[in-house]
Amino acid sequence: RNVMELKDNWMFVKEAENAADAASKKGTAVSLPHTWNAVDGQDGGNDYHRGTCWYVTKFQKPELEAGSQVYVEFLGASVIADVYLNGEAVAHHEGGYSTFRVNLTDKLQEENVLAVALNNADNNYVYPQKADFTFYGGLYRDVNVISVPETHFDLDYFGGTGMKVTPEVEGKDAKILIETWNNTENGEVKVTLFDAERNIVAEGNGEKTTLHVTDVHLWNGVNDPYLYSVHAQLWVDGELADEIETSCGVRYFHFDPDRGFFLNGKPYNLHGVSRHQDFKGIGNAITKEHHDRDMELIREIGANTIRLAHYQHDQYFYDLCDRYGMIVWAEIPYISEHLADGNENTISQMKELIVQNYNHPCIVTWGLSNEITISGRRYKKQMLKNHHVLQKMVKEMDPTRVTTLACYAVCPHWHPVAHISDIVGWNLYLGWYVPGFFLNDLWIGLWRLLYPKRCLGFSEYGAEGMPNLHSAKPRRGDNTEEYQNKYHEYMLECFKRHPYMWGNYVWNMFDFAA
Repeated sequence: RNVMELKDNWMFVKEAENAADAASKKGTAVSLPHTWNAVDGQDGGNDYHRGTCWYVTKFQKPELEAGSQVYVEFLGASVIADVYLNGEAVAHHEGGYSTFRVNLTDKLQEENVLAVALNNADNNYVYPQKADFTFYGGLYRDVNVISVPETHFDLDYFGGTGMKVTPEVEGKDAKILIETWNNTENGEVKVTLFDAERNIVAEGNGEKTTLHVTDVHLWNGVNDPYLYSVHAQLWVDGELADEIETSCGVRYFHFDPDRGFFLNGKPYNLHGVSRHQDFKGIGNAITKEHHDRDMELIREIGANTIRLAHYQHDQYFYDLCDRYGMIVWAEIPYISEHLADGNENTISQMKELIVQNYNHPCIVTWGLSNEITISGRRYKKQMLKNHHVLQKMVKEMDPTRVTTLACYAVCPHWHPVAHISDIVGWNLYLGWYVPGFFLNDLWIGLWRLLYPKRCLGFSEYGAEGMPNLHSAKPRRGDNTEEYQNKYHEYMLECFKRHPYMWGNYVWNMFDFAA
């Protein structure tokens, strides 16, 4: 495979009638990643530019062997994308947080004009539409041109890698089911499992094969995030046609309503933070250095789990979570309000989330929605039905993990949406939005009384604080560091009093634009 980054030499055009018009305009020279809302999307005015803007670049046709295929890959294009090659429409994608690819092979010229129209305007069918964070527009992650041989591992299924790895622990050993997909019936697939030192552990053949590992080294969270790697080769007529690789962590886990989360058969108290893909002055157009800095700070405070809110994050950050042993809650932006015409989009975004992230050992739960009842009873029956559809689909796609969702603070314990997913979380700010730290204990105790066999966590909790505000007599609402500290000190002791909770997440690890 050959991967060519399209990072530089883009023109950003704020307004254009079509692809030809965008390509003819001078625009503003930009490099990727880029968002047009880095400034106006962070000033708190809620008047940031939302609409259709264009990105245009040129690239030479790659040198290709006979039969080779060429794809353009978008790792994040927000929010609705229409892709044009040499003025011709080649793709439409709805959802600003996942990878998608387009096969350009039959439309390539020697020099090519790639134009992308991106739309982050209000609509009633693509999530998110209502939430307390900025819906940045832009090509805010990498764009690549990928050349692959005529015979290759699949690149067309929901942005996946063409390989699915499912470990299962059996005592001190493990078996790892490896499934691959390719576009030929005449190929032979060879699979190799390597340890962290690149020694061969096991080998197998076939598009679906199981490798057996004796005395397996488990991926054990922040204490020992050990990773194997799986290398797959596609051979045709004795020649290597294509090869792909993914990391692999072998672990098992379960959630217990009486004792919380267990990793590899042992209690593992989940205490962590939520995170947005946002940075001051940059918006969501963040680089690997920003991801690294976020992870460094999250590790520094002692967190062992991260809720990646409220959408699919960059693959690089999931890789960091694998590498450093962070347990991850991953979710789609089905948030705050059910859209009457948005069911199909929740399904497609969930499929992309699972297909693209299935191999990450860090992920233990898929989030169906967040605070979906905040808009009251609007479309309640349809909303509940859609949650059941998502629940069934997720369990069919990935029976190895559990589902969860985050309920709105004033959503009652008995609301039906809170009893659809396998486990549940609640966004509660008792002691911040309302007075009384002790209300947290009362709320948790009532849940325990009503639903003792249902796993509960705090998906969000916290109190706002400003580093330049201080008080010798801190009080609720003063935004001082001292009150924020008092809040967290109380909550840490509160969680100790309720050890059956499966996990708790501070909102939010970092400031973000809203």
